[in-house]
Amino acid sequence: MELSPGIVLAMWTGGIAGGAALVAWWRIVGPGFSWLAGSTVVIFGLAVAFFSETPSAYVGVALTLAAMIIARTHRISAAFFAASALVLLLTGWDEGGRTAADAIPLITGSVFLGSITAEMMLGHWYLVDPRLPRWALQRLDLVAGGGLLADFLYMVVEGALDWVPTDAVLGWAFVALALFTFLLVIAVWYSLQEPSYTGVMAATGLSYLAVLTSFGVVVLGRILT
Repeated sequence: MELSPGIVLAMWTGGIAGGAALVAWWRIVGPGFSWLAGSTVVIFGLAVAFFSETPSAYVGVALTLAAMIIARTHRISAAFFAASALVLLLTGWDEGGRTAADAIPLITGSVFLGSITAEMMLGHWYLVDPRLPRWALQRLDLVAGGGLLADFLYMVVEGALDWVPTDAVLGWAFVALALFTFLLVIAVWYSLQEPSYTGVMAATGLSYLAVLTSFGVVVLGRILT
């Protein structure tokens, strides 16, 4: 799979839209989360359109705007977010090569980046209202962990660990970031087991770090293959 700002942003933005679709479908928070996640998708989606020069990115942005407008109708809003995610992923696939092999890392990276980012954003609502059910954060954390494993293993199969001596720094950084991100995902899960308010605070802070390290894992893995 090729690597370009447009592809990485399409992967990430599509994942955030997919995470927003899940949260909207679960109907656990008000429209504020959809507005936050949607605004992020719109900004990133415009960046996708700029870097990829693909008109379909604007369709994804338009679908997200529709999801934000009808955010109070959760299930319909979720459908628009899901459609936006699909269009943005297709935008990345169109730029990346249009083969089945190109679709796999696009999907694994999107699931990984999108779920951990959605988890980080959703965590802020729990800081405002600690009575919200924690199972939503736990599910997003499980999805993030599964996405990380799938993406890492696919990159390994594609040769990410067979680096030449000149790429040793990048190679070891890829391994270290993947391991550290996995530990962060586990730490988020166990933080959410803490019944007090501080448990969600810790989980949200750890997810911040996980967003940063996950981006490094995705980019370095693709540079090495």
